[in-house]
Amino acid sequence: MRFMAIIKATPESEAGILPSAEQFAAMGRFNDEMTKAGVMLSGEGLQPSSDGARVRYTRGKVSVVDGPFTESKELIAGFWILQTGSLQEAVDWIKRVPFEAFGVDGDIEIRRIAEGEDIGSGQPSKQPG
Repeated sequence: MRFMAIIKATPESEAGILPSAEQFAAMGRFNDEMTKAGVMLSGEGLQPSSDGARVRYTRGKVSVVDGPFTESKELIAGFWILQTGSLQEAVDWIKRVPFEAFGVDGDIEIRRIAEGEDIGSGQPSKQPG
């Protein structure tokens, strides 16, 4: 199963404050460990929302809103795509993210990626953990 681990934005990430060399190194070691274990398929950090835009579709009309966006708790700062045997395995990996190296609190949401066989099957996408 593939999962997306969604790293929630912080005031620091939205301000465009880049991690220090030590912080990059700690995250690099974690990413290397996941890659060597065959768990990490990809992962990226995102630029602040001030460099982005939202495209909104409302009743057939399209509008574009340039960043920054005010609700930082709903923004994404980065992501990993993981390949694991279960949600619990994905959770176990994400529990090891080296947040202590950054000195900030954080939230990471884990969501299963819908596969082709899930779409249109008429079955709920929930799989046993």
